[in-house]
Amino acid sequence: MRHFGHLADDVRARLFLEQPAAFDRHSEPALLSTALGATLYSPATRLTLRSDIQKQAARGVVSMVLCLEDAIADHQVAEAESNLVAQLRLADTGPTPAAPPLLFVRVRHAEQIPDLVRRLGPAAGLLTGFVVPKFTEESGAPFLEALAEAELRSGHRLFVMPVLESPELAHLESRRDQLFGIARLLEKYRERVLAVRLGVTDLCSAYGLRRSPDLTAYDVALVAGVIGDVVNVLGRADGTGYTVTGPVWEYFPVQERMFKPQLRRTPFAEAGPPADSVRQRIIEHDLDGLIREIELDRANGLLGKTCIHPSHVSAVHALSVVTHEEYSDARDILQQDGGGVLRSAYTNKMNEAKPHRAWAERVVLRARAFGVAREEVSFVDLLEACLGAEFGGRTQR
Repeated sequence: MRHFGHLADDVRARLFLEQPAAFDRHSEPALLSTALGATLYSPATRLTLRSDIQKQAARGVVSMVLCLEDAIADHQVAEAESNLVAQLRLADTGPTPAAPPLLFVRVRHAEQIPDLVRRLGPAAGLLTGFVVPKFTEESGAPFLEALAEAELRSGHRLFVMPVLESPELAHLESRRDQLFGIARLLEKYRERVLAVRLGVTDLCSAYGLRRSPDLTAYDVALVAGVIGDVVNVLGRADGTGYTVTGPVWEYFPVQERMFKPQLRRTPFAEAGPPADSVRQRIIEHDLDGLIREIELDRANGLLGKTCIHPSHVSAVHALSVVTHEEYSDARDILQQDGGGVLRSAYTNKMNEAKPHRAWAERVVLRARAFGVAREEVSFVDLLEACLGAEFGGRTQR
């Protein structure tokens, strides 16, 4: 699979200077963790799970989580497990018109991991790994041990994505010890940790909070503090860190707004009337807040995002593409040996070879996963290409 592989070849040629690289679940972990993009959650109770996976893959989704935890009721667990096993076994033996996305299962208990792998049999080869909710230093170890056992017995490489969302992390007095304890635990299983995910909904619940669609996670001071501390400990660029993914955006229906749309008109106005119509469709579908939060995710060291609705996927992926300016700066920095400062090719900033090197390396890795836009292509063009068919605009095939 590859990002934007659902667009026609001529559309991709028009948009990209460097095309996104192809990858699958066997690719190197650094590329996989960067390429997760918009990870779409789906309840494992859905009777159309197999066709849902194929449909979303055809629409550009490259990673999905089949959820056995908060997305389903407590009394549905056994039913959901049986359905998941049946649907994946059917997918493993039936025709696959589209390359399946990276598939993860979000479990409730450690025992579910080896049990599900055993019940899946050969179909376990469809899984990239498991998502572990409410991960702490105390609760996480059994899950990681169970993952190692399942990997050994199945012969398939399996990754884990712990979700940091516990009250111990939310509360100031226990946060520091929890973060460093989690870091020590994950280090023992580093080769199996694909990414660290943030569960902002649960973090908000520790204080009885819920952000509105007009506010990002970074506007909620208590949550912003947790995000900063998680990146501080687990997102470092010194080789000890992991990919930390952005929090879920909870909203997708149209609602009456208390505040003005957050999406600036300027880049759309520069792109002309068709782009302005894209802006209006984005606002109507409550995506302007999501777009702003993605920008803040990137500024705070997060990459990718948990998604609960397919309409969010295009925005996450379009804004993950490396711009021509970013790529130009990153390449210049990496070609500079021995330090020093040089003016950017865009003549609007200085590039310091040593301080900016880690940033440049991350940009180049993101370019492999999501591609590099042509100089004249903005995120508006990428959004138009991705959202056109979904919102009733031009089709891309």
